[in-house]
Amino acid sequence: MQPALLFFGGSLAALLAASAFAQQPTNAPDGKPSKSAYQELESLFDATSSTRTSFPDAQTLVYRDLKPEPLRMFVVKPDGWRTTDRRPAMIYFFGGGWTRGDPSKSIGWARMVAKWGMIGIAPDYRTSERFGTTPMEAVADARAATRWVEDHAVELGVDENRIVVGGSSAGGHLALWTAIAKAPVGSKPEESPAIKPAALVLISAPGDTTPAAWDNNLRQIKRFGPHIGDVSPLQNLDTKMPPMIMFHGDADPTVPYHLAVTLHDKLVATSNTCEFITIPGGGHGIPLEWKNKSRDLIKKFLEEQDLLPSSVK
Repeated sequence: MQPALLFFGGSLAALLAASAFAQQPTNAPDGKPSKSAYQELESLFDATSSTRTSFPDAQTLVYRDLKPEPLRMFVVKPDGWRTTDRRPAMIYFFGGGWTRGDPSKSIGWARMVAKWGMIGIAPDYRTSERFGTTPMEAVADARAATRWVEDHAVELGVDENRIVVGGSSAGGHLALWTAIAKAPVGSKPEESPAIKPAALVLISAPGDTTPAAWDNNLRQIKRFGPHIGDVSPLQNLDTKMPPMIMFHGDADPTVPYHLAVTLHDKLVATSNTCEFITIPGGGHGIPLEWKNKSRDLIKKFLEEQDLLPSSVK
């Protein structure tokens, strides 16, 4: 999903721009060093991409038994967790331009909120490099994953009315779709979330994926196919949306800042709660120098929404 101004045919600059959108190494809260643009460029041509099946500190659960590869989610439980708990949870979707990425990019978020006493969940979903799919299937997976957590809340020890959903970049686009009642093209109504998320956490999220929002970029249109408008959140928002906190760099070269402004303005105009944090001079994702500050702001926001266990407030 590269903006037109950064795409120069087959040039190195275009490939670097594509690489920047395909990975968001700076948006994980666990502070791991980010790769250079050239390392990311090199990884674009790595044909050994595989699907992650486990993490040592997480429970692995299958939420869609697809063939030949099921879709899994990875659940990180806080200290003292019991099946009789009814804890708040956060489901967090990784970014990668709907093209690449895996839950290794979102497990850090699950670990972070588990330290806050929540249950952290990092689902996988279909991306084009691993599954040959479009963003339409990714949206369907995100909605199905959220519904699965709702339906299995008892065994997970989750309060189904206090599920927060978040995502970085393309993952933020998916998070928005878990809060929209209408099942878009490619999604099954019976797999739609039955309960709106209690809140959303969005990092550099593309809230509008229509051609006009991207200057009719041909690569963007091709990525989504004929249903590009059907899976654009901005045009499909419910009148009542969950409270949300959004972060966006005002120098983002990948998802233009004005898209975040438009999303915020529409939410506020319909009397929804939207805390919009602009990162001055920020690019795509959360820069390292904002790691602690963004974490504190998210925690404060969740406290205000009564979405943290009382013991950690």
